[in-house]
Amino acid sequence: MKSKTFNRKKIVIVFIAIFLILLALVGRLFYLMIAKSEYYQEKADQLHEREREIKAARGKIIDATGQIVATNKTVCTISVIHNQIKEPEKVISILANELELSEEIVRKRVEKYSSIERVKTNVDKEIGDKIRSYALAGVKVDEDFKRYYPYDTLASKVLGFTGSDNQGIIGLEVKYETYLKGQNGYILTMTDARGVEIEDAAEGRMEPIAGNDLYISLDSNIQKFAEQSAAKVMKAKSAESVSIIVMNPKNGEIMAMVNLPEFNLNDPFTLNTENTGLIDEKTKQTMLNQMWRNRCINDTYEPGSTFKILTAAAGLEEGVVTLEDTFSCPGFKIVEDRRIRCHKIAGHGGETFIQGVMNSCNPVFIEVGLRLGVDNIFKYFNQLGLMTKTGVDLPGEAGTIMHKKENVGLVELATMSFGQSFQITPIQLATTVSSIVNGGTRITPHFGVSVRAYDGELIKNFTYPEKNNVISKETSETMRSILEKVVSEGTGKKAYIPGFRIGGKTATSQTLPRSAKKYISSFIGFAPAEDPQVLALAVIYDPKGIYYGGTIAAPVVQEIFGNILPYLGIEQVYEANEIEEFNIGDITMPNLVGLSKTEASSILKEYDLNVEYLNEGETVTDQFPLANETIRKTSNIILYLE
Repeated sequence: MKSKTFNRKKIVIVFIAIFLILLALVGRLFYLMIAKSEYYQEKADQLHEREREIKAARGKIIDATGQIVATNKTVCTISVIHNQIKEPEKVISILANELELSEEIVRKRVEKYSSIERVKTNVDKEIGDKIRSYALAGVKVDEDFKRYYPYDTLASKVLGFTGSDNQGIIGLEVKYETYLKGQNGYILTMTDARGVEIEDAAEGRMEPIAGNDLYISLDSNIQKFAEQSAAKVMKAKSAESVSIIVMNPKNGEIMAMVNLPEFNLNDPFTLNTENTGLIDEKTKQTMLNQMWRNRCINDTYEPGSTFKILTAAAGLEEGVVTLEDTFSCPGFKIVEDRRIRCHKIAGHGGETFIQGVMNSCNPVFIEVGLRLGVDNIFKYFNQLGLMTKTGVDLPGEAGTIMHKKENVGLVELATMSFGQSFQITPIQLATTVSSIVNGGTRITPHFGVSVRAYDGELIKNFTYPEKNNVISKETSETMRSILEKVVSEGTGKKAYIPGFRIGGKTATSQTLPRSAKKYISSFIGFAPAEDPQVLALAVIYDPKGIYYGGTIAAPVVQEIFGNILPYLGIEQVYEANEIEEFNIGDITMPNLVGLSKTEASSILKEYDLNVEYLNEGETVTDQFPLANETIRKTSNIILYLE
């Protein structure tokens, strides 16, 4: 009986254990099949689904004239699926030949066990179409987009470029990434357990959404004019680099920004320097970073005499100097134990404040700075926005490098007053001077104007902060008048253009260390002086030979203004003295066809016209301009001889 009872208990225990195990299994099955069904269904689908990404077309960048300066080019991505390849050797041979890759590289990709393996991206569409025509099993050709810049090097450090993933890396491309990038799509195909695509299975597809278009204030025509002028002076003076900013001083819209040497946006990882030799990857990356650097916003420099505009405006605004004040310049000024020289060693002698500005006389500005004092000069630095960044819509803007107020003594105050011993960016100088000549409104320099969908629908208009009354309108008007005299009669004469009222200021500063004898020449100008519509700053780094800003930088702005002022619709109005001095006026072109070379020369001499003869001969057979056309007295005439 005891044995039967014992065995019966064992049987009950076994049955209970079995029941509990079965209950646990049922519970686990319930959990897996009901509670986690969606999760495991997704996992199962993933085993039988293959997803290929379709890149979205990136939004275009469109300039002020409507020209597309950044767009997309259709390219292809070539991939292989190992389990679907039927003729591996043929695939390897064709892909290596068409893609210009070594067979070793292609073989590694073809023989790799993976759901899908990319062989090469950014393949020209023509080559992609050719590979598709071979109908190779296991080879996929997907169309893709690659960023394309129609003008190659134009405004390269402003526009920026994208990487292989089509994301912005520098410039406007990265600043406005959110608007430009779009949303990628995908292609979904079904596969069997071996990873082979099921031919009759339905293909899932989500179409990509294109990015929005960015409209900017940069004018490609003005940019070209500025780049041409910069290239001329850079070559003539063997300069290290040249930076130019052209902007609207009233609203901060930047029309052009040049940073020579530029680089090719369609090949941004190739250095733009010659004879680089063999360099390691780390050195190359450092050189690439330098090549991509936008000196207008990323680098600071001592502004020199262009900064005297701020000192003069602060002095007039604070009332420590008037236009009638007189000064004496013996060629230097002693401040504490320091003898600070004027650029004119012999001195300017007695001069008024206006003459001091026209002559760019250091002792005059030292005196104004000392009259202002440390507290006042820092008050105006802050009021004019000099101590904060401009907020330009490009990444990496550098801030002003300035003395701490508590460390500024009389000597530091004296050197600061004429633009030395501290550093600012070119964009900061252009913005601050704009605020002084536009009536006293601190504007935000910018390129972004609006964002629109691919069909032109407006998404957003950009607005930028402004600060009014940084100086009075009266002081602004006075400064415009004084700076116009700098160009018409003072150190900025080489920026003068008859018929246009131009204001401006020259500068020549020395880089650190001073012993290197390297200089920076610059000129900032605006026009028309009575109501500025455009402002231009030219900065020439390390020019060889003559390096004075009034000699080499002012003509650069003169040339730019000569091209863009008529382009912008600014009328050329001549004063009576200009008409006589520069032989300005219109005449009717005489008919010279049929006359001898001697007779034609005699007639043209009366008009004081320049003439060029083409071909050998003694009789005029054709002419340009044509007879009876209205031409300028300064026109060049071409006569064809036979």
